Amino acid sequence: MFFASDNGGPAHPNVMRALMRANDGYASAYGADPIMEEVRAQIREIFEAPQAAVYLVATGTAANALTLAALCNPWQTVFCTPMAHIQEDECNAPEFFTGGAKLTLVEAVAAKMTPDTLRRAIMAEETRGVHGPQRGPVSITQATEKGTVHSCAEIAALSAVAHEYGLKVHLDGARFANALVALDCTPAEMTWKAGVDAVCFGGTKNGLLGVEACVFFDPADAATFELRRKRGAHLFSKHRYLSAQMQAYLSGDLWLDMARSANARGQRLLRGLQQMPHVQVLFDPPANLLFFDAPRAVHARALNGGALYYVMGGDPHVGDPEEMLTGRLVADWSGDDQAVDDLLDLLRA
Repeated sequence: MFFASDNGGPAHPNVMRALMRANDGYASAYGADPIMEEVRAQIREIFEAPQAAVYLVATGTAANALTLAALCNPWQTVFCTPMAHIQEDECNAPEFFTGGAKLTLVEAVAAKMTPDTLRRAIMAEETRGVHGPQRGPVSITQATEKGTVHSCAEIAALSAVAHEYGLKVHLDGARFANALVALDCTPAEMTWKAGVDAVCFGGTKNGLLGVEACVFFDPADAATFELRRKRGAHLFSKHRYLSAQMQAYLSGDLWLDMARSANARGQRLLRGLQQMPHVQVLFDPPANLLFFDAPRAVHARALNGGALYYVMGGDPHVGDPEEMLTGRLVADWSGDDQAVDDLLDLLRA
């Protein structure tokens, strides 16, 4: 009953086999391996973007920070929600890799900014001339940190506001596949067709050991990326082991199959929780990440029964047993229905 994070799930066996195949003999280093050529072609085909610039890094933090650094000058600011990974979970890496650009937090509901809140935030900058930060890229997270998903229309509306002011749009796609499956759309529809300029196409949370793709739909936007990746110590010499993971991920639509599996478990959890009168599901979670409020005693019983997930707002074992605390559940590709049902039984008892 492991629902703490999809980061904790195993890599898919196809990925492990791909690494063993890639390990045979010699291959050119630093991304010049033949597997990377195939990966680049695969990603361009999937995104319907034949000219896209494609690079691989090992972590989501590196992907976001380096991509934003390529889109943002040190004297600019990045517009994002207060819940964005780049704000809450990346230890100021975007500020570091951009050379000092700040983050401007945009008011959000269920971790989603709106065109109006974004416009207000943009308008509030560049009001002090040389003394204040200049406007920089807009960063959207898909799926969001609260388990919500932007529709393609919502992304397009935010992109339209950004482009109205000449700003680039970055999409943090740590759970890109989960959002895509939930929307039942194409990668192109959820990115460049909706106005996104660059996407961090995640794989680590969806069955890979550790690899993310940084995709720039206009290669001109990636002019400094390779230098920044090298200078930032994120260019792998034995790059083929990144390439092999991504190759396996994309082959035969494995990435979509794993996302569908994770989402199915997430929605099974959702349906079960919605039937419990003492539980309140928060936000509107269509994919594999959800939050719920339940009495402290309910959380304590589930955790004591062997469930693993995060509880927020207090110690689940100390305090008023009736006080409501928030639980976060994340389903990964490898989970099964029995684990979901066992957790629901503990929460229902």
